[in-house]
Amino acid sequence: MTTSQQLEITLASGRSGTGPATWGQQAIWDAVGRLSPADAPRYNITTAAPLDPGLPVPVVLAALTGLLHLHDSLHTRLHQDDAGRLRQTVDPAGRLPVHTRPGRGGPAELAATGRALHDELAALPFDCAAEWPLRVGLVVADGLARHISLVLSHTAVDGAGMGRLVMDLTELSLGEPPEAVRARRPAQQPLEEAAFQTSERGLKRDANARAHVLRKLRSGPPRLFPPAADDVARPFPNAVLSSPALFRAVDRVAAGHRVSGSSVLLAATAVMTARLSGSPDAVLQVIVNNRFLPGLTTAVSPVAGDGLLHLPDADGEFGAVVRRTHAASIATYRHAYYNKRLLDAEIARLTAGHGPLADRSCIVNDTRDLVPAPATDAAAATGSSDAGDPGDPLDPARSTLRWPQEFEPRPGLSYALDALRTPGAVELALTADPSVLPRPAMERFLHGIEDLVVTEARALPGPGR
Repeated sequence: MTTSQQLEITLASGRSGTGPATWGQQAIWDAVGRLSPADAPRYNITTAAPLDPGLPVPVVLAALTGLLHLHDSLHTRLHQDDAGRLRQTVDPAGRLPVHTRPGRGGPAELAATGRALHDELAALPFDCAAEWPLRVGLVVADGLARHISLVLSHTAVDGAGMGRLVMDLTELSLGEPPEAVRARRPAQQPLEEAAFQTSERGLKRDANARAHVLRKLRSGPPRLFPPAADDVARPFPNAVLSSPALFRAVDRVAAGHRVSGSSVLLAATAVMTARLSGSPDAVLQVIVNNRFLPGLTTAVSPVAGDGLLHLPDADGEFGAVVRRTHAASIATYRHAYYNKRLLDAEIARLTAGHGPLADRSCIVNDTRDLVPAPATDAAAATGSSDAGDPGDPLDPARSTLRWPQEFEPRPGLSYALDALRTPGAVELALTADPSVLPRPAMERFLHGIEDLVVTEARALPGPGR
């Protein structure tokens, strides 16, 4: 790293303690542990933003110190005991380096410097046993912080937690005392979450959730896509469809069928999975943020889990598939909070004794609602005149498809689909095993999701038909 200066913030008299790791910490620890060191940083959770017109550096450092006092996960280390069990230690004191880089020029030059610093910080893995799971980068010009970068280990936070973290840091930077922020949005700390998980109620929830997942695994097909013609491991391409049409169409279909927007995208994904795999059923591993559970609404820790959605006869009339998906997803969401290490052990025992269970190689993660919508989103969604004349808001011709990168092969994965929100568009990011979904099939997958939702939106009563 080529930063010209390194500042630090000091935590003193913070909360402390040690105890078992949470289910979320354990799941991420295990997932990252299976990756190569070069691939591990892709699990980091990151965000970066310009600070315009800038904040005095002492103000930013004070806000970051307050953030450490608010959230124990930011000063928690993880280590395995002699029996292989993962434990967490919350440090009451310590120092966190803040990486700085001098900024020069106008907003564009400052943003470029910030992006370069952010990329450097995000490309490094974390040693969660030896260091705190947070890195901070600042671009400084004339004594003002003009760009900030936050990089966290996934063992400390998930996507929804990052949204809460950014909100808290913003308020602290504006002068709110940490006590006021905590009173307004009290958050369960990881040691408190672990205490619930090891309680009688927590163990019962865990057992019920794992039993639900196992029932679904027994009912689904053991393979969706045909096996690869060879066993050569090739890089996994990543395709991103940016669709202004989906921005409007998802909400219109959701309203028309009285379901959630996530159910609409899940239904379209299930249909395209059935069509491209040739299987009548779709089995999807759905990332569930679990923020609807008591105590977890504002948690800054990894509480998201994998839910299993099995949808028989997935390639039917799309409106009916949307409604069936919504009904099935409710149970999926309710049973996505469990001890994954115990579930994996049960799956291994059942597979050894009875043969393969349902295919778990297709992953869907809808992150569109993890952060507040920018003002440009609101204007685009409502058709405000401030957004200009958008033409036909459901015209797929305005969509763009790009291929930004490739990833190392990931055993056991057919595809991973992420839904993200950008100003005025929904982005679908698809990473797939090319032996299962070659690039032309990936294009058909993404454009097929768009076509299903847009066609249904046009068929429903209302504007834009």
